[in-house]
Amino acid sequence: MDDVRRATEGRVSRATRPLGGRGRRAHQDADRLGAATDSSPTPPASVGAGVSSDARDPGTAQKKLEEHLADQAAFVENKLQPALDAAQQGRGHVFFVDASHFVMGTFLCCLWCVTRVFVKAAAGRQRLNVLGAWNAVTHELVSVLNTATVNADTMCELLRKIAALGLAGPITLVLDNAKYQHAAAVKALATELGLHLEFLPGYSPNLNLIERLWKFLKRRALYGRYHPDFASFRTAIETEIEQLSTTHNSAITSLMTLNFQTFTNVSLLSA
Repeated sequence: MDDVRRATEGRVSRATRPLGGRGRRAHQDADRLGAATDSSPTPPASVGAGVSSDARDPGTAQKKLEEHLADQAAFVENKLQPALDAAQQGRGHVFFVDASHFVMGTFLCCLWCVTRVFVKAAAGRQRLNVLGAWNAVTHELVSVLNTATVNADTMCELLRKIAALGLAGPITLVLDNAKYQHAAAVKALATELGLHLEFLPGYSPNLNLIERLWKFLKRRALYGRYHPDFASFRTAIETEIEQLSTTHNSAITSLMTLNFQTFTNVSLLSA
C-alpha cells in the first residue's frame, strides 16, 4: 500500500511541476516560444526607439530616434559643415578629437586552414592610451600618449600642443561628450588659448572623423599580429602613427574624406 501511495504522489508531483522543469527555466522556455512566434520585423515604437537626450547622463529623458537624427542633421548643417567649408578655403582649422585605448591582447582576423594551427597570443592587460586631434584638411595627427589614464589633465596637454602649432585663423575642435572634456579646467584653457570646442550631439560617433583612424590603426598594428611584450606592442602602434603621412598616405586620403554616414529609416531592436 505504501508503494502504491509513493508512486501516486510521484506522478502527481511531476504532473503539477511548473512548465519547463526545474527551478527558473520555465520562463526561459516561454521566452523562447514567444521569440519564435513573433514574426514582426521591427519592435513597437515604444520599445528600443529612444536615446538619452544627454550622453553624459543615462538617466535623462529619452529622445525619439527621429529627434536624434534631426539633431545630427542640424548639427552637420549649422555647425560642422560651415566650419569644414571655412577650413577648406583656408579661413580656419577643424580638428576631430577623441581617445582610443589600445589594450594588449589577441586581435584575431580570419584564418582558414585544412589542419589545426596554434596561433601565439599575447598575455596581459596593459594598454596604451592615445588622445588624438585629427586635422580634417591637412590630415595631420596631434596626439598625447600614456599608459595610465585619459582625463582633464591629458586633455589640457593636447590643447596646449594644438595651440603650439601657431596656426592662423579660428581653430575648432569637434569632440564627443566625455566627462573630462566638459571639465571646467578644459573649457577655461580652451578659451584662454583661443580654441573653440564644438561638442557633438549625444551618441554620434558617425560624425567624429577620427573614429575611422582608430579602426585603421588597430587593423594595421594589431589584427592577426603577435606582440611578445608591451614594448613591441607599443612600438607597433607608434610606428603606424608615424607612417600615416608617408607609407599610408594613399589609404588615409581615401579613408578620411569629409563624407559622414547618416541614418534614416533605422529599426532599433529591443535589448
